[in-house]
Amino acid sequence: MHPTSDTERQRAIKRGMEFIYQFACDAENFEAYGFDLLGCFDCIQSTSKDPNLVRAARRMGRERARCWRREYARLTPDLPAEEIACLVFGSGAADRLGIRDDAFKNDLCLAAQRFNAVDYLGFDPVIEPPPDDLPDECSCNATNKRGRRRCHICKRTLWIMSRWAIWVDALTRSYHGERYGIILGAPFADVIKWLPSVRPYPSYDSDDETDLYWAIYGVTHVVYTLNDYSLYKLSARHLPDEYAFLKRNLKHFVEMEDAETIGELLDSLKAFDVSSDEALIRQGEKFLLANQNADGSWGDLATTDVYQRYHPTWTALDGLREHAWWGGRRSRRQLPKVLR
Repeated sequence: MHPTSDTERQRAIKRGMEFIYQFACDAENFEAYGFDLLGCFDCIQSTSKDPNLVRAARRMGRERARCWRREYARLTPDLPAEEIACLVFGSGAADRLGIRDDAFKNDLCLAAQRFNAVDYLGFDPVIEPPPDDLPDECSCNATNKRGRRRCHICKRTLWIMSRWAIWVDALTRSYHGERYGIILGAPFADVIKWLPSVRPYPSYDSDDETDLYWAIYGVTHVVYTLNDYSLYKLSARHLPDEYAFLKRNLKHFVEMEDAETIGELLDSLKAFDVSSDEALIRQGEKFLLANQNADGSWGDLATTDVYQRYHPTWTALDGLREHAWWGGRRSRRQLPKVLR
């Protein structure tokens, strides 16, 4: 990059980090998404090349992790599987930020054993791939069985979840649970083995745009979980379908001006050793630098969705920052035989 662009990028990253920290300091925001925000600070402090960014993310993350530990010093009885998964995410990130609580982890491990793979993932990856008949939670908050088209409580028509959305949850929960030492339904190897079953991926001229979005996030999370969330590079030779799909869609989402998706696409393509000097990468970075909000965030300022206030900013930061990349091109995680 030209030196002026480097300066502009560093300034944008600093402003984005300050936004995320201020956002995380809001009590309501932190109660809703503290577990994920800790993951943001941990990922940036553990994989960034810039030592100043590492120090800033570590300082912010540790302060927020201490707050999170105070808020979740004890488990409440009868926690549902969804909340246990969030606590595993948050506690694992707090540990990696240096704020450990081994007693809490032991209690959480016991609580997690009350549930099975279907409770955590919606299906059992030991015996089947991500399904295409799993209804989303009804607007009346009822949970319905596989295959139902109408809610058994309120009789409303149910929305069937994209199998790629189910795939994203299965990848992240199995990976983070295993990384922390608490299996959330199934080991990661039992989930990633179904990668061939979620191919081929939809195109942006298909009828279902929702499927396209979830397929993109499915592929980016294949990258994240195989390279330990940006610690290691991957080889496009091992994942040719995924590499081609990411590259094909970056141009499309730049044209759509979707900062959140652009950030994830940039981050994932760089994991395949795509250079920042490539025209397509420069185009994505240029869009992000030109479309940062005045408060340092990215995304829609008018949204009422709390997640959509911080998550596009996190992905934009990951798309812009330089990674340290430990150990060359191969992840230390052994790629399953199905990927070789």
